[in-house]
Amino acid sequence: MTTYTTYDQVGKKEDVSDIISDITPTDTPFFSMIRSEKVSARTFSWLEDSLANAADNKAVEGADASMATLSNATERTGTTQILTKAFQVSATSDSIATYGRAKETAYQLGKALKEIKRDLERAMVGVANAAVGGSTSVAREMASATEQITTDVDAGANATDPLTEAKILELGQSCFNAGSDPTVLMLKPADSTIVAGFTSAAGRNREIGDSKTLVNVVELLVTPFGSYKVVLNRHQLTTHAFLVDPAMWRSAVLRPFSRTLLASTGDSEKHFVVGEYSLKHMNFGADGMISGLS
Repeated sequence: MTTYTTYDQVGKKEDVSDIISDITPTDTPFFSMIRSEKVSARTFSWLEDSLANAADNKAVEGADASMATLSNATERTGTTQILTKAFQVSATSDSIATYGRAKETAYQLGKALKEIKRDLERAMVGVANAAVGGSTSVAREMASATEQITTDVDAGANATDPLTEAKILELGQSCFNAGSDPTVLMLKPADSTIVAGFTSAAGRNREIGDSKTLVNVVELLVTPFGSYKVVLNRHQLTTHAFLVDPAMWRSAVLRPFSRTLLASTGDSEKHFVVGEYSLKHMNFGADGMISGLS
């Protein structure tokens, strides 16, 4: 007698989870920590200025006034960058029963919005791009953060060198001397382990007490030049560490992200997500970076 098994059975019901698992990180630390500012042109400008250095200041009684040499403010210019995502979904795809989402269009739109926000974060801190004015055949590009920071400390004498506490202090001192007040030390994930290792330097102690939990992280770095919140950024340049004051940065918005339904050309719908943004550093001397990191 032949045993009837599931290998012979027809009409078996599928067992498919109603949850779609996606661990792709969607955080955008830099974009999320800065304020937005509306602009009304694809090319926009702002001014920055500084005071004269402190000097020996004394006058002879009764002497004529000595006129100071005045300096002009510095004009900075930014360019907006158009970011887009497009997708097409058939009418049938939105009509059939699916697992893990109610409608395919809504699911794909949610993914597109998350992806384009990650693209914006990369444009700001994940590349070292100068502004590109663009043309009818060349896309405009915003100037990335590296192009808007004048205080730059090299990581070392080699082509690339690991992050050190001494270099963070050197950068902090340079920023302090320039008059800036950075509050965030933004690092790639690998460099956060180096910062965590600062606690093991000679003469430093960690108090564990009766706790069974070992904490090996530095969330706030207190230095002679200020206290810096340590923030990890998966999208930033791996060759750089940034010491920034978020209040000195703006996300310049010409067109906020929006979804447009394009003209239908068949049994499907075309969706176009677009936004036009730029990055504005209100004073190029306000923050600093360490470059040449391994």
